[in-house]
Amino acid sequence: MKITVCSKTLSFLFILFLAAFFSTPGSEACHAIDKAALLDFKHKITSDPSNLLKSWTSTSNCCTTWEGVACDSSGRVVNVSRPGLNSGDDFITDTSMSGTLSPSLGNVSFLRFLDLSNLKELMGPLPPELGKLSHLTHLFLDANKLNGSIPTTFRHLVRLQKLYLDGNYLSGILPSIVIETLTSLSELGLSGNQFSGSVPSSIGKLVLLTKLDVHGNRISGSIPPGIGKLKSLKYLDLSDNGITGSLPSSLGGLSELVLLYLNHNQITGSIPSSISGLSSLQFCRLSENRITGGLPASIGKLSKIQRLILENNKLTGKLPSTIGHLTSLTEIFFSNNHFSGKIPSSIGNIQNLQTLDLSKNLISGEIPRQIANLRQLQTLDLSFNPLELESIPTWFAKMNLFKLMLAKTGIAGELPSWLASSPIAVLDLSSNALTGKLPHWIGNMTNLSLLNLSNNGFHSAVPVEFKNLSLLMDLDLRSNNFTGHLKTILTKSVQDPLGRFNSIDLSSNMFMGPIDQNIGEKPSTASIQSLILSHNPLGGSIPKSLGKLRELEVVELVGNGLSGKIPVELSDAKKLQTIKLSQNKLSGGIPDKVLNLDELQQFDVSQNRLSGRIPPHKAQFPPSAFMDNPGLCGAPLPPCKHS
Repeated sequence: MKITVCSKTLSFLFILFLAAFFSTPGSEACHAIDKAALLDFKHKITSDPSNLLKSWTSTSNCCTTWEGVACDSSGRVVNVSRPGLNSGDDFITDTSMSGTLSPSLGNVSFLRFLDLSNLKELMGPLPPELGKLSHLTHLFLDANKLNGSIPTTFRHLVRLQKLYLDGNYLSGILPSIVIETLTSLSELGLSGNQFSGSVPSSIGKLVLLTKLDVHGNRISGSIPPGIGKLKSLKYLDLSDNGITGSLPSSLGGLSELVLLYLNHNQITGSIPSSISGLSSLQFCRLSENRITGGLPASIGKLSKIQRLILENNKLTGKLPSTIGHLTSLTEIFFSNNHFSGKIPSSIGNIQNLQTLDLSKNLISGEIPRQIANLRQLQTLDLSFNPLELESIPTWFAKMNLFKLMLAKTGIAGELPSWLASSPIAVLDLSSNALTGKLPHWIGNMTNLSLLNLSNNGFHSAVPVEFKNLSLLMDLDLRSNNFTGHLKTILTKSVQDPLGRFNSIDLSSNMFMGPIDQNIGEKPSTASIQSLILSHNPLGGSIPKSLGKLRELEVVELVGNGLSGKIPVELSDAKKLQTIKLSQNKLSGGIPDKVLNLDELQQFDVSQNRLSGRIPPHKAQFPPSAFMDNPGLCGAPLPPCKHS
């Protein structure tokens, strides 16, 4: 048999010979199979805007000239690293790459490290052929748009130490047949996908695991008791799923655990007393579940705990005095439970505490004076508890609080004068029985960024010193008996970029108008998102300058005695979502541009004197939004009569 060889083949073989002859140890020409596989990967990339693969050419040595590729001494590719997010000593590059994962990658059989993370636009399924990479120790494919399920062939990746598939569109169950064989895994990241089913009980076989992150999926079922066998586990995040059942007592065996996030699930039952075994725990979030029962006294043994977040559950009983042993605690969030009884005085021992939130519980009795010992405390929220305070304790003046929230705690009488010299920036005393005048010294509280005095019995004009609150951004005075003109509030000074209002709610008072026609040009309102002035005897007309408020989302002017027309200029406030103008004396037609604002979701002009055809509109508004305007017609009201 006669063999013929073309000149192109001879030239190629000669080049290979020269490359092999002149190559130095460690720079051998990469294996032909590896090179072909990687070129096929490049071929399936449809967009590479930053030229991450530009150096990958068929005429160059992939071991020496291809960026992101490294070989061993025999010329086999062992490392492929082309992530979209890369940081050096003094730079960060952020790029993308579009295309699919080539099955040929499974042919790079000596590959140990594969990083194609953060490329954003890699799509399609995980090729089952990747299961052939029996030498692989690190696989990073996170932050892409990969879909489909985890191939069962991944069970062959027995040397895998780190597997990150976070932030994709992967679905299906977590296959037990794969999980139980990856016994070399130390880190497993599967968060931000669409995985369903339960956490397989075989997870207990991954005894080297230090990190397990499956948050933000559709996982259901209960936490397997076998999770307690993961004695090296430091990071466990199963939050934002649909996990049910109770907390297994075996969790207490995780003595190395630093972070435990189980929030936003449907976990029931009580907190097991074995939680005391989590001796390394620093961050604990069990919030947004259905956990019942009391807080076990053994919680006092978590000597390293810094953040303890149990809010939005159904916990009951008294707070155990052992909580005072947790001297590393910086934050306590126990809001919206059913805790009762007194606040234990031992809480004054937690010298590092910065946030204490016990709001929305059934706590009663005297507030322990020992809280004044907490020199680091910045936020104290005891709102919506039946404390029956009658007055804010005078010893509160000793604390350097940043936020003080005592809504609906039974406070009565006038505002205590010690507030004038306090550094408080957020003050919420709403839904109490405060009375009297808003004092002139309110102008001394120059750190205020939020002031909520709503649902009280104040009955004065806002003092002129209010203008000194140059950092104030959120103001809620609704449901009082305030009088005087709005001008005092709207002309307050600002400290750019701070001090511009985000929200104002002055509804249900006795403020007089009219609304300043230049309201949309004042520095204090330039960034306002919500303006609620309903049920005040303002009179006058709707200022055209409201349209200049580019951030405005909500405007409510109900029952203000307004007359004149709805200004078409209101349509210049493109972010408007809610417009409520009912119970006024407005006349004329409804401007087409206002009714067809892109973001508009709520619109109500009922009980006015409007007339004409309701303009055709994209959003769905009920007939009640237009009722009691004798001259209005057209959908959703009855059709107009043709003359």
